[in-house]
Amino acid sequence: MKRKNKGKLKRSSNGNARQRANLSLRMNILFFTIFILFSGLVIRLGYMQIVKGDEYAKQLEKTEEATVNTSVPRGRIFDRNGKILVDNKPKNAITYTKYSTTTSDEMLKMAKKLGALIKMDTSRIAERDKLDYWMIKYPKQAKAKITDEEELKILGNGLKAGEQQNEIDGIVRSRITPKELKLLTKKDLQIVAIYSKMVAGYNLSPQIIKSDKVSDKEFAVVSEHLTDLPGVNTTTDWQRELKSKLTILGRTTSPQEGIPKDKLSYFLARDYSRNDRVGKSYIEQQYESILQGEKSVVKSDSNSQGEIVDTKVVKEGTAGKDLVLTIDSKLQKATDKIVTDQLLMAKRTGSSSLLDRAFLVMMDPKTGEVLSMVGKKIEKDDNGKQVVNDYSIGAFTSSYEVGSVVKPATLLTGYHYGAITPGESQVDSPVKLAGTKPKSSIFNRGGSILMDDLTALERSSNVYMFKTLMKVAKMPYIYNGPLPTTEVEFNRVRRYYAQFGLGVETGIDLPGEFTGVKGPETAGGKYLDLAIGQYDTYTPMQLAQYVSTIANGGKRIAPRLLKEIHEPSTDGETIGALDQEIQPKVLGTIENTTAEIDHVKKGMTRVYYGANGSGAGQFRDSKFKGAGKTGTAQVVYFGPQKERYGTQSLTVTHVGFAPEKDPQIAYAVIVPWITTSEQYTAINNIIARQSVDKFFELKKKENKKINNEVGNKIER
Repeated sequence: MKRKNKGKLKRSSNGNARQRANLSLRMNILFFTIFILFSGLVIRLGYMQIVKGDEYAKQLEKTEEATVNTSVPRGRIFDRNGKILVDNKPKNAITYTKYSTTTSDEMLKMAKKLGALIKMDTSRIAERDKLDYWMIKYPKQAKAKITDEEELKILGNGLKAGEQQNEIDGIVRSRITPKELKLLTKKDLQIVAIYSKMVAGYNLSPQIIKSDKVSDKEFAVVSEHLTDLPGVNTTTDWQRELKSKLTILGRTTSPQEGIPKDKLSYFLARDYSRNDRVGKSYIEQQYESILQGEKSVVKSDSNSQGEIVDTKVVKEGTAGKDLVLTIDSKLQKATDKIVTDQLLMAKRTGSSSLLDRAFLVMMDPKTGEVLSMVGKKIEKDDNGKQVVNDYSIGAFTSSYEVGSVVKPATLLTGYHYGAITPGESQVDSPVKLAGTKPKSSIFNRGGSILMDDLTALERSSNVYMFKTLMKVAKMPYIYNGPLPTTEVEFNRVRRYYAQFGLGVETGIDLPGEFTGVKGPETAGGKYLDLAIGQYDTYTPMQLAQYVSTIANGGKRIAPRLLKEIHEPSTDGETIGALDQEIQPKVLGTIENTTAEIDHVKKGMTRVYYGANGSGAGQFRDSKFKGAGKTGTAQVVYFGPQKERYGTQSLTVTHVGFAPEKDPQIAYAVIVPWITTSEQYTAINNIIARQSVDKFFELKKKENKKINNEVGNKIER
């Protein structure tokens, strides 16, 4: 027994010895590893401090990095033949850039320095800016404007310090008298004008202090003193220069206006600055993203004191791309004169007191390219003198009852619904519904004339159209009987009219398009008025799209003003390389057969050349073979003369295309409120005829010019 225990003790003793030996080895390895790590750390710290110390110290000072966008010229706008319509005019500018640590006192001192070198326009200084400067200039007087009790009450209201100061300043401003404000001198106002622009800027973003009428002397003097004017710089600004009076070209905001408040979030999300100029109307607005270009991106590193220690250009800026419009300036100029002359001539006739505007739209029916968009309005200038101003925007922003020009659409609606068939005859005689006055065609106030659809177009029969839409509604005509139409019948016709572009958006590439007004009543008499264009209203652009749809065989194509996009010019004179050519956009096809459309075209040809054609007086001798439709709408006046609201008047219209077989041009004319009597000149037809003649005259000259150029090249 004793031997066994002795053996166990010996084995236990040997095991403990081995454990102690292993533990000692592990501890030695651990201490050695720690020693190696600490040695590496000491060496690394020594390297960073001794070798890289200065470099890291400099980098440590760079505490802020900001990206600043500098402006570039906007893209230019040309007509289809390369004539420039909107250009950029360079001008001297003085800017100021504040840092994140710049104080109000520092900016005020800088404004005083700059005020001694340049002359500012002080006529537009805001009252608030004057009050604020008065408080700075007269701190004791400003302090006396508020009592200690009032100040203590505000300081104890629990608001933040900044909000409390705003309340105190607000009370002081309200108590500054006009007499006290007049203590500000002309020199003070100069400083206010500069200071207000400085504080309106954003950190590290150049703010234009003056760009209008910066004299060469001012530019030179400021440039010479830049070292004494930290943050101030002299540069080149760009001013939009309109070389055309076309209002559809639009406008841009000024640097003072900057981004409109209602679009601030939209533009800021696209890396715009708040004081950037942006398109605010029509072409300039529609194609802002193309015209704006890409601004150069400059990164500035500043230290903890807000001082710029390094700047570098990350991305070079590029000017905006150029736009080539579909407008033909020569045709536009000629048609402008035609419409203006005829408008003034009609204005001189009797019963024209309401007449003040006229419109013409000419477009390529196959592509939707708008070649001429004329709108003229008679107004009074500041001196009360009568002038004719451009109102081309009215071609798609104003609408009118258009009369019989819708009758081709009425016939095609009848064909589609199976109410009538091409060539079908109906009797034209006055229509009498219960409770209404008789409705008749102008040429037939009391008789009965059997006529087919083409004759109905030629002579502009109202009754044929009335009976056609009654059949569309499946309501047979009963003399002195009811016509119980509902909204269903009206909408059926309107939906079909919409296939031509009547009463709906045309898809024109301009903002603010108006679609017209749909009459609210559903009485039977109003349904008949709808058939002859004397109920709903349409825009001149809708009429142009409508007649183009018939002209091209049934395709409704979106009218457009943009033809091409070009890269920025390399020499500042010529148009840059082609970037994109805009293709026609087909919005839909009317649900009529080609035979039905061609049949209606024959009727429209008879309007020009038939024995009883309503447009034959002006078009019978035309050298081109065209087709069209005239219109006269009896309307109630609702124009700018509010005191004349409700006056009975007439609006005259015209639509057409030429040549009839292969249309190159489609056109629409509207002259609202031409007279308050039944006597008027055929101004609508005259404008149409003269304008189409001018189109083919210019086209002939252009073709001759091209042929001569080709001939010269061959000879060389």
